[in-house]
Amino acid sequence: MSLAQDIALLQKVPMLSDFADEQLRLLAFSAESADFRDGQLLFDEGDRADGALLVADGEVALQKKRAKKTFEDLDVAGPGTLLGESALLVDAIRPCRAVAIGDVRVIRIRRALFKRMIMEFPELARRLFEVQAARFQTTANALAPIGERMADLEQISRSRGLRGSSDS
Repeated sequence: MSLAQDIALLQKVPMLSDFADEQLRLLAFSAESADFRDGQLLFDEGDRADGALLVADGEVALQKKRAKKTFEDLDVAGPGTLLGESALLVDAIRPCRAVAIGDVRVIRIRRALFKRMIMEFPELARRLFEVQAARFQTTANALAPIGERMADLEQISRSRGLRGSSDS
């Protein structure tokens, strides 16, 4: 792929949508490209993540270890999917493994490169913070009813336990 194609692909990533063309060009130029063949491991579950991988071509199976040496397919990531987005901002451990399905090309964005970009362009850091804060709030709002339901179930469990012990 050409630099222009890499830039076009980066533009479609939601996390990078606020980057200006010159910033995307710098990111695309500084990032690394890697090719994988069918069945080749891109990363393993439990690996330290030093950045993200953007699937440029092909598909990647995301798998979770279940029983001894068996893996469950969680999802298939195609072109334009950013794997390990949070690892661009913080130290992270890969929660699953990624395996190439056919020939795969990725753009590797290392955390050090990404941090250098947001240090050079503070407005990006501010916008990323706003986006991540909004995502966190959305997640917290979605989890609130689950927490309430869990509290209700806990109260029911306690009341049944108390009643059961008084019947004896």
